[in-house]
Amino acid sequence: MFEGLSEKLSGILDKLTRRGALSEEDVNLALREVRRALLEADVALDVVRSFVDKVRARAVGANVVKSVTPGQMVVKIVNDVLIETLGADADPIDLNAPAPVAIMMIGLQGTGKTTTTAKIAKRLSERTKRKVLMASLDVKRPAAQEQLAVLGRQVEIDTLPIVAGQTPVQIAKRAEQAARLQGYDVVMLDTAGRTHIDEALMEEMVEIKAASRPHEILLVADSLTGQDAVHLAKSFDDRVGITGIVLTRIDGDGRGGAALSMRAVTGKPIKLLGTGEKMDALEDFHPSRIANRILGMGDIVSLVEKASESIDAAKAQRIANRMRKGKFDLDDLSDQLAQVEKIGGLGGIMGMLPGVAKMKEQLASARFDDGIIKRQRAIISSMTRDERRAPDVLKASRKRRVAAGSGVGVEDVNKLLKLHRQMADTMKTMGGTKRGGAMGKMASMFGLPGGGLGGGMPQPTPEQLAALQRQVGQRQITPPPGQPQVKPGPKPAEPPKLPGLGGAKLPGLGGGLWSGLNPFGKKK
Repeated sequence: MFEGLSEKLSGILDKLTRRGALSEEDVNLALREVRRALLEADVALDVVRSFVDKVRARAVGANVVKSVTPGQMVVKIVNDVLIETLGADADPIDLNAPAPVAIMMIGLQGTGKTTTTAKIAKRLSERTKRKVLMASLDVKRPAAQEQLAVLGRQVEIDTLPIVAGQTPVQIAKRAEQAARLQGYDVVMLDTAGRTHIDEALMEEMVEIKAASRPHEILLVADSLTGQDAVHLAKSFDDRVGITGIVLTRIDGDGRGGAALSMRAVTGKPIKLLGTGEKMDALEDFHPSRIANRILGMGDIVSLVEKASESIDAAKAQRIANRMRKGKFDLDDLSDQLAQVEKIGGLGGIMGMLPGVAKMKEQLASARFDDGIIKRQRAIISSMTRDERRAPDVLKASRKRRVAAGSGVGVEDVNKLLKLHRQMADTMKTMGGTKRGGAMGKMASMFGLPGGGLGGGMPQPTPEQLAALQRQVGQRQITPPPGQPQVKPGPKPAEPPKLPGLGGAKLPGLGGGLWSGLNPFGKKK
């Protein structure tokens, strides 16, 4: 969603960081470009004016102009104001109320309310171990109640039995009573929508609110609606009173304006982001991390958190033990590729790394997509067990059979085998048994003891995550005035380049386990 805005802002700010000193005119010129970029991203005009005025008030001053690194100070100021505009601190769903806690989902038709209801229910059940009941109050749209029942079975969450002829208010009262009698912690109320805001919709929402007394009222908004989303949020907030916003379809072609505008206009926090169609494609909204992504500084913290949640501890421990013994077969490689897919695929990982936003042309020319992983796993799946355990037995005739079975060419099979040989050789030299070896360093990144990858995959501590974010973010953001700053060299820092495409390697992908994932090595 923020791709276009990120590209423009990064380009504008890069020009500032290349200058040794800044005049007031330089800052004003850059802010005019920032203003244009925000307007093109469909940010509301009032929000744009407020944003630019705040940056100008802080940037045009002695502290910046006389700073050792004035350009980087402006980047920091823009980053700070962006975080303030997005909401300063993360504000997750509040369940601090007597059970059953009612959560009311509102919004227009087609924004993804029903699917988001099931996603949130699944998230609360798995992460906070709450017993959740879902109820559909949509009696207007055909099969809306059946849709929620189907999603409930899919995510293994209970849904309120359908009783024909009941009004939304009657269903809400029945859901609350059922939740109270059957010991549910949370009851999710999926209300009806309309194709546009009308008086009948608002009256229905007000009646449901009065009957169910929800602790949270979440507005589900489509991030693709742009300026219209601000009017939508304001209307619902004035009449019903929302407590938070859930933005869906942020993986689409939206321009980012909805997120910046809705938070600033309504004053209500964005709580969750819908990142895809799958039932686990839901993220907490962290303003500081989103601001870093918009300014092209990546989001290493979210990447580490996602890895900690997604990596299978038992498989990781088994592979780590085999690495220590110098063993790494194609089954292990397939497991590693599967772990990458769970974290979000190559695209998801690359999108969270600093500097990748500036490498779109390189990525496009290298055909760097998640289809590579699927093809490599398909090749491995087409092999027999003996071939996966001992790849050396794969001669010409076997390679042709594997290629035909996986729908690729023999050269693709050869590339995979070469990749495996490189990774296997790397594993032998990683020094996994030594605490200070590469395995130990990689383990410490996830807060794990020694050189192993097991131990239940504990979540990194906040201190570790903060230190990691500072480490990768210090390339562009400097400390505030009054703290020691490092004077930049005469040449501006080049953006990091993709492994295998020349130049420096991206953080987290240089050497070790990740280095083998580059399928673009030189030809034989």
